[in-house]
Amino acid sequence: MADIDLAAIKTIDGLDVAGKRVLVRADLNVPVEAGVVADATRIERVLPTIEALRKGGAKIVLISHFGRPKGERSPETSLRPVAAKLKDLLGTDVLFLDDCVGPDVEAAVAALKDGDVALLENLRYHAGETKNDIGFAKQLAALGDLYVDDAFSCAHRAHASVEAIARLMPAYAGMAMMAEINALSAALEDPKRPVMAVVGGAKVSTKIEVLTNLAQRMDMIVVGGGMANTFLFADGIDVGKSLCEPDFVATVKDITEKAKASGCEIVLPVDVVVATSLAEGVETSVCGVGDVPADTMALDQGPKSVALLKEKLAGAKTILWNGPLGAFEIAPFGEATFALAKEAARRSKDGTLISVAGGGDTVRALNEAGAADDFTYISTAGGAFLEWLAGKTLPGIAVLAGNPAPTRSAVA
Repeated sequence: MADIDLAAIKTIDGLDVAGKRVLVRADLNVPVEAGVVADATRIERVLPTIEALRKGGAKIVLISHFGRPKGERSPETSLRPVAAKLKDLLGTDVLFLDDCVGPDVEAAVAALKDGDVALLENLRYHAGETKNDIGFAKQLAALGDLYVDDAFSCAHRAHASVEAIARLMPAYAGMAMMAEINALSAALEDPKRPVMAVVGGAKVSTKIEVLTNLAQRMDMIVVGGGMANTFLFADGIDVGKSLCEPDFVATVKDITEKAKASGCEIVLPVDVVVATSLAEGVETSVCGVGDVPADTMALDQGPKSVALLKEKLAGAKTILWNGPLGAFEIAPFGEATFALAKEAARRSKDGTLISVAGGGDTVRALNEAGAADDFTYISTAGGAFLEWLAGKTLPGIAVLAGNPAPTRSAVA
């Protein structure tokens, strides 16, 4: 995102919205079980923007996708349960409309009063959404006077409600969108140094672009999870039965060379927790990375590695975290992740560290460690977070900054 002038993005701060229809793109794609919202985190993130617009006297029209219906309607992909949750959280009525375009929707939106909130049905019931179709975008734009994008997690998608529409009407970033942009900018674009990145996960192949970009921006990268095994293997170390990608040794060496050239230290484990299988209750042992028994696999970083990481973290002023250090989902292979998370949380609470984290597994791990609340910022985005880390231009951000990318349709 370095090629985008983020300062050019207009926000809703001080914006006159009285009596105006404000079309708000939110990400309300939340877990629903038995017709009830199971996790309202993403809904809660957009509430400050909704409340600010209501206070300003706007007529708020919320739009969002939900799941991957591929143009087919079904109860399982309806936003109706989200409307009920919104009503509870806002403490006010929320009008739910069973479509997002068309004469009936236009009439219902026209009848809204100042301060009213309406939620339109799933955008992806229409093929034009994922195709970034300008015609569909014009139908959406007809419902509002102003457009506010508060869905950072969708910013990597060149979809009609994210990219095309922002070229058709006055466009602004909502409060949650700006919080994400400011947090990622603080950690990646202009961080307080030294800055440490923690990049974990099973496979190097899924994070090549992220590692390559960070290797040229960070002061140090802690490599965790199964990816660490491939880095160790590239150094000629036998990793036993551990998850490893021998076909990506050349890629790892290229990343390592780029890091060396830019003065970025790659931090690998020095000891690991091993077991013959990934299962609860399995017998474990700790050994040096060069002493992994042939019939075992490394499933977490060991106590010496944790001590090393805490030492490295002590010298950092910023930490950017994506991915666990081990197979934290199964005890006891989350100890290294939890220990580093707690230390980062402690320093963040003390005000001596800026900590930004994102990614589903990461957020889950930080929550299990009891560390999430003390991190400076936790991103709810997945793909958009990774694409920013990889240095890619996000269409939804670029268009808000006045730099619309060539029209393309991103993966759903």
